[in-house]
Amino acid sequence: MGTEGARVLLERAGRLTLQTGNLLNWGCLRKKCPATPSEEVRDCIQKTLTEWSSKISQDQKQETLEVLECTVAQAIEKINPEERDELKVSAKLFIVGSNSSSIRDAVDLACSALGVAQLDSVIIAPPPVEDGTNLSLEYLQPYWKELENLVQNKKIAAIGTSDLDKTLLEQLYLWAQVKPSSNQVNLASCCVMPPDLTAFAKECDIQLLTHNDPKELLCEASFQEVLQESIQNVKANKWIPLWLLRYSVIVKSRGIIKSKGYIIQAKRNAS
Repeated sequence: MGTEGARVLLERAGRLTLQTGNLLNWGCLRKKCPATPSEEVRDCIQKTLTEWSSKISQDQKQETLEVLECTVAQAIEKINPEERDELKVSAKLFIVGSNSSSIRDAVDLACSALGVAQLDSVIIAPPPVEDGTNLSLEYLQPYWKELENLVQNKKIAAIGTSDLDKTLLEQLYLWAQVKPSSNQVNLASCCVMPPDLTAFAKECDIQLLTHNDPKELLCEASFQEVLQESIQNVKANKWIPLWLLRYSVIVKSRGIIKSKGYIIQAKRNAS
């Protein structure tokens, strides 16, 4: 059935949820080392779409699903409940479309995919702002409130931020009910941690981490491009990515990664 079946299903669906499963189970990805985080995401989306579309049956082609689940069964790996206490489950959430309600969907799907009741930590990458506009506390507040609700509902244990300078981190810390436990700093923007940020983080017990993610890990154009490459004749320009979540499962005692994957949700514009 191949890409023809996938195209038919995509034309009927309103949303697409793509799960890569544990990338460590993907032999083909393990052999190749992507040059950048963006390239890794593209590779994962393309391989997942290609594998999924190749397994669509004649019966599935007749289905009409509002939310289409695009997964590769053999790569899905849930956490053994007996091992849960030995593992740290962390995630970084990239909001592509500026909608704070996406946060709950992303966390719920991550918990479901991994078979856990709670994520140990979630870091949110600031959603994109319009050109010429600076990131502000007012812009961040709706997203942080969603994260706080998830902490209060015991879906997340700790929440953190990414790419906030000392001024904005301090504003968030003073305003927030649930304080940020960490803040990621981009290696490309500074070789040495800013002294004022370091001092404030130490004073407020905020862990400073480093990362090398671009400002946009997955932009709209890139998602549409990889969708078009993977499934022929699909109306890729109708599909808009909403969010991207990258998770990792680490064995606490040894510091090794047991599992890593991506979950992506996109919607189809009816117009």
